[in-house]
Amino acid sequence: MNKVMSRAAQSRPRHRPPTRQDSRRPGGAPPRNPVRGGARTAPETAPARPRPTDLFADRLLAVLSGQRPVHWMLRHTAGRAYDDLARLAERGPLRTRGTRPVVHDLGWFVPRVGALEVFARIAAGGRLRAMAFRLEQGPDHRWRCTAIELGPRPPRTPEDRPD
Repeated sequence: MNKVMSRAAQSRPRHRPPTRQDSRRPGGAPPRNPVRGGARTAPETAPARPRPTDLFADRLLAVLSGQRPVHWMLRHTAGRAYDDLARLAERGPLRTRGTRPVVHDLGWFVPRVGALEVFARIAAGGRLRAMAFRLEQGPDHRWRCTAIELGPRPPRTPEDRPD
């Protein structure tokens, strides 16, 4: 018995430390089999699908800030929403110099199944603007914007005016 133990101890090269018994991998990489037993879930590396509220807030912001043309939203709108968006974008309400506007906060209300009423706070520099829009899910299960509104533009102060 003593000979068996000495052979096992000698089979390991003396210049390498013993193997790690911890199942975690260095560098924060996920384990090879993240789920043991039970049902398998989607791999951790697969990106989560963004919510339609987030997608549309970003899309509308891109159009209203002049980063994208209005016709970019043509297939993502229904009813009068495209005309309202074109009218709003014509005035360039969210165009700013320097700082690019971003969605600061987002919330929604579900009035019925297949409809969302979304409100967003848009930050550009030190200013906040309000944006509201309605999303409805069509028979093809795609979300479309059916209404959009912006809060009133805050009055300009002398510091805001270009020289």
